[in-house]
Amino acid sequence: MEVKLWNDKREREMYENFAELYAIIKATEKLEKAYVRDIVTSSEYENECHKLIAHFKTLASTLKDTVPSIERFADTYKMDCPAALNRLVTSGVPATVEHRAAASASTTTSAAIVAECVQHFITAMDSLKLNMVAVDQVHPLLSDLLGSLNKLTILPPDFEGRTKMRDWISRLSKMGAADELTEQQARQLHFDLESSYNSFMAALPNAGT
Repeated sequence: MEVKLWNDKREREMYENFAELYAIIKATEKLEKAYVRDIVTSSEYENECHKLIAHFKTLASTLKDTVPSIERFADTYKMDCPAALNRLVTSGVPATVEHRAAASASTTTSAAIVAECVQHFITAMDSLKLNMVAVDQVHPLLSDLLGSLNKLTILPPDFEGRTKMRDWISRLSKMGAADELTEQQARQLHFDLESSYNSFMAALPNAGT
């Protein structure tokens, strides 16, 4: 005896769409696991993932009234596919695209902080040349510089410029706001700033290329 799952053409299409949605989720889960295990190349993964995401979006749009929640659909049919749900529902783009976007954002952010550090170095050195040697003039400049250096994660932890700026800030903090650096102190600070700046530029990735 044949058992029919549907009563009319509309129900038949609905169940066929359910089957397709189920297959897409399962296929995406397998693809995600294969990518993590290096079974497929990044290029192969990305091409297939783009196709699955495109099919999923089209189907999900078609089924939006029947299947308002993809997570509930997966739960109803006992689908243990967390990676697929993350890729299809939460992310919406292949992992490779996510990684490139993150790397690009990180590079852009680092470039902005590098420019910030360079500006602070130059401002501090120029200020000393202009004989701005009072503690309340020098301290903010060095604090700004150290703050920017601390934000730059591409520098080594023991970067000498960071250590020197900390030492100078500590020394200035023990002085009065109106106190001024002696000619010898100002000369030493300028030397430390210049050598730190040169070390800073040399420490940057692809420096000198």
